[in-house]
Amino acid sequence: MNKRNIHTFVMRFLEAYNCTILEKSQAYVTAKLSPEADREMTGRPYYWSFVERTGAPAETMTYKFVFDPEQMKLEAKPKAAATAVKSPPNGGGPPAPNQDGAADGSSDSILGRYFGFAPAAITARVPQDDVTFGSRRLEQMFHIVRERGKFVHLFEKPFPMGATYHAALVYDTWFCVNYKVELACDRKRSEIHSLAIQLNSGEIREHFHKHLLTKSLSPKLPANSHILQDTISLSKAVNQLEMTLERKISAYDHSWADEANEQHRSEIDRVESYYNGLLLSAEPDKRDEIETQCRNRLKEIDWQHKPRIAVSVINCGLFHLNAGRSPRN
Repeated sequence: MNKRNIHTFVMRFLEAYNCTILEKSQAYVTAKLSPEADREMTGRPYYWSFVERTGAPAETMTYKFVFDPEQMKLEAKPKAAATAVKSPPNGGGPPAPNQDGAADGSSDSILGRYFGFAPAAITARVPQDDVTFGSRRLEQMFHIVRERGKFVHLFEKPFPMGATYHAALVYDTWFCVNYKVELACDRKRSEIHSLAIQLNSGEIREHFHKHLLTKSLSPKLPANSHILQDTISLSKAVNQLEMTLERKISAYDHSWADEANEQHRSEIDRVESYYNGLLLSAEPDKRDEIETQCRNRLKEIDWQHKPRIAVSVINCGLFHLNAGRSPRN
């Protein structure tokens, strides 16, 4: 994942959470978090509990997210030179007090009334976080997206945008699941399979995510639209997608698993031969310790060399797509 990908991802993340962009460049972005983003990212449960109990207006935090630390340093040098501090007219001493004895003219402040001085302004420090690949903050954003994006429910927008339709639009419902398939032994290969089933006809499509990339989607149902009634339940749809994925994986060339099994058996024989030799010459009080070491080593060999296929669900969703026909068809 390069800097451009990270920049695009973070900007889309902030936009999705309705954060206010205060300043941005190719090297960094400064954003005032929305209440929802503040809850997710700042780790202030006691503050938000206080806001909920009292009804006080929430004050969210402002962060600077840095995509390129080195470039930001280069951009900061001209700014620092242009804003060099000039000596004040009074020779650098403290500001002259006003008639009320307050150094900043704010005699009504608590510090002004009791001590004759109050700072003119308090500048809040803006926290700065690197969002380079592998950074803590970027990993946090990935985690939030994974948790929040496990299931989505979207509708296709009419195309072209702004066009007026006199006839009702008909929408088919597609249930899509993105699977991660891992073929593992002492090496690992990962694949992503995006499968979808139409809940009206039962049609199944592969590479459905790529198909969705060509669509403009929205969480709101467009006006003057009609969604066809489902004839397949979600539980049945899940079973059919899993059976489709299972048939697809079964058709693979699994010679890699046969080779891995041979390597697995060879490693087990080698380890058992070694520890059996130790047991023959070991003192009785050392046998339990050696047997424990042997069992642990065999478990490690199973994990490292035994071939296995693991399937997990990344995310899923219901997508209502324009069927391109009228409700009477």
